[in-house]
Amino acid sequence: MKLLFPKFDPTSLKVRLTFGIAAVSAIGLGGLATWTSIRMQQILVSTHKENIVYIAERFPHDVEIYSDMVSLEMGAQKAIDNLSDENKILWVKNNNIVTALSAKLEDEAIAKNLLSLKNVPPIPQVQDLKGSYWLLCASPLKVKGVDLGQFYIAQDITSDQIMFLNLIRSLSIATLIAIAAMTITIAFYINRSMKPLKRISQITSNISADKLNEAQIHLDKAPSEVRELADTFEQMLERLGQSWEHQRQLLSNVSHELRTPLTIISGYLQSTLRRGQNLTDIQREALTTASSEADRTVQLLRDLLDLARADSGAIHFQNEKIILNDLIVDVAEMAQQYCDRHIKIESPNQLIAIEADLNRLKQVLLNLIDNAVKYSEPDTKITVSLKLCSKSEDAVMAVCDRGVGIPLQQQPRIFERFYRIDEARNRAGGTGLGLSIVKTLVEGMGGKIAVRSQLGEGSTFTVCFPAV
Repeated sequence: MKLLFPKFDPTSLKVRLTFGIAAVSAIGLGGLATWTSIRMQQILVSTHKENIVYIAERFPHDVEIYSDMVSLEMGAQKAIDNLSDENKILWVKNNNIVTALSAKLEDEAIAKNLLSLKNVPPIPQVQDLKGSYWLLCASPLKVKGVDLGQFYIAQDITSDQIMFLNLIRSLSIATLIAIAAMTITIAFYINRSMKPLKRISQITSNISADKLNEAQIHLDKAPSEVRELADTFEQMLERLGQSWEHQRQLLSNVSHELRTPLTIISGYLQSTLRRGQNLTDIQREALTTASSEADRTVQLLRDLLDLARADSGAIHFQNEKIILNDLIVDVAEMAQQYCDRHIKIESPNQLIAIEADLNRLKQVLLNLIDNAVKYSEPDTKITVSLKLCSKSEDAVMAVCDRGVGIPLQQQPRIFERFYRIDEARNRAGGTGLGLSIVKTLVEGMGGKIAVRSQLGEGSTFTVCFPAV
């Protein structure tokens, strides 16, 4: 059973079916074995009972015949001698005195067990006398109007009873073995029958939103009900894939159509601010706010377009050999042009190179630095470091800030689209797409990204690529 159920789950359908069918089978086989045992016992005992009843009915007549030649007591003894054999023992007791008995009662052990019996029933019954099994009965003996006491018959059925008990033991063992074999067979069969359902579960668990249209569940040898379920799943996935594709296409179209007019609006607003010498302070403040929000919306649309391209597989990476030591210096200089922050560079003397898309990798690092600038205080420094991991031989780039940090329970979700932690971290006006785009680009180039953060001490984003 361990092989069939590596992880025992009492609520699973396999376990319920296996133990349910096994329980019904056990009850059926157990009931059949019990009925067979009782029936065999009845057949075994009934034959001996009929014989004893016959002797009990015949004995007074035999005593009467013998008493025509001898006394009644002697007639009873002759009748006992005539009817006794190796297994049958007879005796007559009158007022607790044995007046006639079989020769076998001269054995002290047998006599001690039988002659001391009291309240022997008139109907033959089996009794266990210290390991020996006897069929006993007693009846009043009255011949020619004379009361001779009680007539006792005992038949030794020990050998038959032992044979019967051994047979019952063997039958019980065979029944247990049959139940165990049946349970294992049932479990194996049910486990094999459940494989198509397990296959459906495995296929559907690996389906992502990007691969809904590619999902196919082929179960040629499965039962018709399971095949019908698989077909229903395929139809559902196809409908979901179409809906997802329509939604993605709509997002791409809307983002593309809105970006151009918003870019024009932003350009006009900035031109007005530069040339409007006679604007009042209130007008200039309003135009500045509108220009800022327009730029922010344009950036949001660019991010949405990048994600839509990534979802549709339209982003193509031009991977080339890049010397990271030079790259992080260039990126730090570019970042300092739009932020008034000190960016510290930590780079080893050893040259470290990777295969990646230069422009996309610059975008990744600039986004991470921008994220660090937004969510840390102006008087704190930002560190961009580079090192070669000795264990994995990966090139590791890290962007570290001394900001507010990220709660541990929320760190796994910060790369989700539109996920923002709280208002304190969003005071810079983030859209919740920057880290999602970074993760998409890094994984698209064959790298990995991770975050390590502690509240009040800051965050460190690490990007790893195989070194070349």
